Amino acid sequence: MSTLTQTQTQLPQVHLPRNPGMALDLDWVARVQANTSAIERRAATLPGRRSVKKDYQAAWLLKAVTCIDLTTLSGDDTEGRVRRLCAKARQPIRADIQAALGVSGIQTGAICVYHDMIETAVDALQGSGIPVAAVSTGFPAGLSPFHLRVAEIEESVKAGAREIDIVISRRHVLTQNWQALYDEMKAFRKACGDAHVKAILATGELGSLRNVARASLICMMAGADFIKTSTGKESVNATLPVSLVMIRAIRDYFDATGYHVGYKPAGGISKAKDAITYLALMKDELGNRWLQPDLFRFGASSLLNDIERQLEHHITGAYSASYRHPMG
Repeated sequence: MSTLTQTQTQLPQVHLPRNPGMALDLDWVARVQANTSAIERRAATLPGRRSVKKDYQAAWLLKAVTCIDLTTLSGDDTEGRVRRLCAKARQPIRADIQAALGVSGIQTGAICVYHDMIETAVDALQGSGIPVAAVSTGFPAGLSPFHLRVAEIEESVKAGAREIDIVISRRHVLTQNWQALYDEMKAFRKACGDAHVKAILATGELGSLRNVARASLICMMAGADFIKTSTGKESVNATLPVSLVMIRAIRDYFDATGYHVGYKPAGGISKAKDAITYLALMKDELGNRWLQPDLFRFGASSLLNDIERQLEHHITGAYSASYRHPMG
């Protein structure tokens, strides 16, 4: 189990300089293009070419767990449900499975909730070091009055959220109003203060991969700490082609500025094999540093269930029923 032990020693995070943003460079934005057919061909090769087995697969799955933003964003959320989810975040993999794998102390990357559940989550996670992320700015549509969206961020930070997942105004992208998108993102970043901000692009509603690439770049110019695919509420959420476009935008921004920006695919990622594919894509395109939870997150909930099932199968050789791996 040396591979698994190595994974455990890689978990502590190193704090990198935060992306301060830069002046809006419309010439750079205009140069950004996206070859859709080439992107789709490259993305289609990933699941077959990046396959790992046995101990290596278990190690990659444990890495995936540490990068999950364990999420509940339902209208029927209760304090009890959030506390159970936080308990799962503290110990996402059953103790007997961790012991059999020779690891311990595995935790998820964060808990993601609505504003009303921040204080409950903060209380339930005390002493764990797991941050609370809050969705904000009129999530998921982002169509509430601008001053209320900014105020919502400030209230969430005041309540204890250390990460804020904001939604951009899709109309700014669809109408190519890049100055408005930049100004909006800049204001959201300022309202977050020391809390890190994840910019949700809602890529399924942006019309083209070129729009995705340009919106990604502008959000990073305005100081986004992460760029994120989706709210999880759109008809199309995270996909490999969209991820490839966003990841390469991150690479271009890093090459130009030297600042690391994180990536978060969200919505529709529910299988362990998909998690490995996304991790392989990050490794291929950005390198090992982007496999740490300060630079990569999955926005998911059901994904954890399947990962735990696969890890138990790795140990026992048999698949268990999904109800044996509850979320809380």
